[in-house]
Amino acid sequence: MILRTFIPYFLSFLFPVIFFFGDEPVGEGRKLSAGLLPLHPKEEELLEWDMHRPLTWSDYKGSPDPESDAAASTTTYLAIEYNMKGTEFSYKIHSRFSCDKSWGLHKTDYILSHEQGHFDIAEVYARLLHKKMSEYRFDPKTYRKDLKKIYDDVVKAKEEMQESYDKETNHSIYRAKQAEWLERIALTLKNTADYAGY
Repeated sequence: MILRTFIPYFLSFLFPVIFFFGDEPVGEGRKLSAGLLPLHPKEEELLEWDMHRPLTWSDYKGSPDPESDAAASTTTYLAIEYNMKGTEFSYKIHSRFSCDKSWGLHKTDYILSHEQGHFDIAEVYARLLHKKMSEYRFDPKTYRKDLKKIYDDVVKAKEEMQESYDKETNHSIYRAKQAEWLERIALTLKNTADYAGY
């Protein structure tokens, strides 16, 4: 199964009012980061991660890639919005699934559970990003570099876990490994529950 995760790599600023990168609008005059996130998210149907609302095949509204031999493709976004006024600092994190860019060719419950695993991993790292951000002590001299490093480090770890998930399960083909990974992901979600309120 193909996983596409879209992330911004550069930061844009409207200092001192708003510091932002991601796919959320933040008012008139905003700047969006250079990167791969949609400039007009209202034109794309997105779902926030919700423990009470797992993915269904009806959420996969994209057209299958004719060049791909994958059974399905899941696209997620991890974004963060910063707001700074003087020395006050706040942020909001988003873990989202793109209905329009995700597709399913072989729509079985088993394959869907593998794809849900990808979205759940994205949620784990949204929580870990929240943990890192909650521990950060704002430094007006270095915050741009500091915040980019926090974000990049979390994204790198997330991508490594996503790749390991697909590699070790052979994109869900190895059923025993797939079951092990789903248990591992569920346990990690449980262990990061304190940081779910981002």
